[in-house]
Amino acid sequence: MNRPISRQIFTAIRLHHTGKRPVYLQLADALLALIKKEQLRPGQKLPGSRDLAEWQQINRITAAKAYEELQTQGWLESFVGRGTFVARHLPTMQPNPLQPTHTASSGETAGFSVPALAYLAARLPLVTGRLHLDDGFPDPSLAPLKELYRAWRSQLTRSGLYYKFGSYSRPEGPELFRTAISNYLNDTRGLNTSPKNILSVNGTVMGLNLVCNGLIEPGDVIVSGIPGWGRAEQNFLHAGAKHIGVPVDEHGLVTEELKKICRTKKVRMVYVTPHHHYPTTVSLRIDRRLELLQLAQEYGFIIFEDDYDYDFHYKNRPLLPLASADDQGMVIYGGSFSKSFSPAVRIGYLVASENVIQHLASVRMLLDRQGDHILDNAMAEILNDGTVQRYLRKTLAVYKERRDFFCDLLQRELGEFVHFTIPEGGMTVWTNFAEHINLETLAQQASQKGLYISDGKVHQYPGYRTNAIRLGFASSTKEDIAASIAILKSLLKK
Repeated sequence: MNRPISRQIFTAIRLHHTGKRPVYLQLADALLALIKKEQLRPGQKLPGSRDLAEWQQINRITAAKAYEELQTQGWLESFVGRGTFVARHLPTMQPNPLQPTHTASSGETAGFSVPALAYLAARLPLVTGRLHLDDGFPDPSLAPLKELYRAWRSQLTRSGLYYKFGSYSRPEGPELFRTAISNYLNDTRGLNTSPKNILSVNGTVMGLNLVCNGLIEPGDVIVSGIPGWGRAEQNFLHAGAKHIGVPVDEHGLVTEELKKICRTKKVRMVYVTPHHHYPTTVSLRIDRRLELLQLAQEYGFIIFEDDYDYDFHYKNRPLLPLASADDQGMVIYGGSFSKSFSPAVRIGYLVASENVIQHLASVRMLLDRQGDHILDNAMAEILNDGTVQRYLRKTLAVYKERRDFFCDLLQRELGEFVHFTIPEGGMTVWTNFAEHINLETLAQQASQKGLYISDGKVHQYPGYRTNAIRLGFASSTKEDIAASIAILKSLLKK
């Protein structure tokens, strides 16, 4: 095929000489678009670079480079003495579609089907206001971020760079980190671990996802408390598990209800946040803790213990984890530094029997060959030199003071609209609002005044409705807490 091509096709091309993309690449893009639209067909001869340059009022070298670019990519072919042609081997670019064509561009909608899974539709709310009574985040201005940065930077200047940067390492995490975490947990949580019991993960969500990928089969039964943590429940459903919720009261997960389920169904895993149940912040009472461990041994199910904010308990000493009393290897213990440092710091760990850690490390390699060993080692350094421990002692006092200030102000200014129990620990107050208050409307109105609060939707379940939300106090100064309460008061009393 060597039909002449209308000059008009090429003169219609518009190039932007002040744009960031080089002109020759703009021209190549335009020619490629003509080929894909079949306005330039396989085997057709293109005008010479001199003619194309004259029509576009560009340098001939620029036109030649555009041809060369497309030739390199296989769209054009050139023959000495004959000229440049659209490659003859190209297939038909626009065959008759087997399905209705998409109206949106490929940048918006894929040409293949994407499963619409309801449990994946939920998105984390973004805190955009200057003021925030959030889900229970720490105050990053208190965190030892400078010390962490110095430790991280020192990793880049020491010897052994090949083993840090030039090769892959252990998927379970570097030895320095695993040893530091093991010692830290043994000292502070009464665990009896070695580095072989530790797996480095990028936060608790990743750890839970690994467990679901590595230990849960489609159809397995997973039990957790209602209300609970939606992100965990989404992982259960994505693994194909059957999720069963059991009630949570003022003493935590109702183990008597769990026992009834175990008698009729084979339970594979129970997910719990026993120290401060999410979202209600209540602690699992000692008799229920012991019964949960006994049930796990009797019925052979995994306990996934998510201890997301162990370090912040204000009434006496923190309750030791279930894992500290587990002598049968039934508990997988997960924690992170996201709640103590910042949600942006993705450093976490799983603790389990050695064979479980080895298995989960192998599963992890399918997703993530290894974690950020530089960051892990930096965290190990500030654990080993006591920086983390000093920071936690300091912030414990600060957060307790903020809790007391917040709860006093909440009761004094909003007592006629809310009911709550002062939490023994954690960074939020589970706050029940009067039934006539629409939390979605309240959240929208607060946002307009620069205050973020939850609208409560994440805590609603079929058969379970509550007009309650978590109001986080730890990330705000006293001044910001007072300003936030003042906004809520103005909205509720108008």
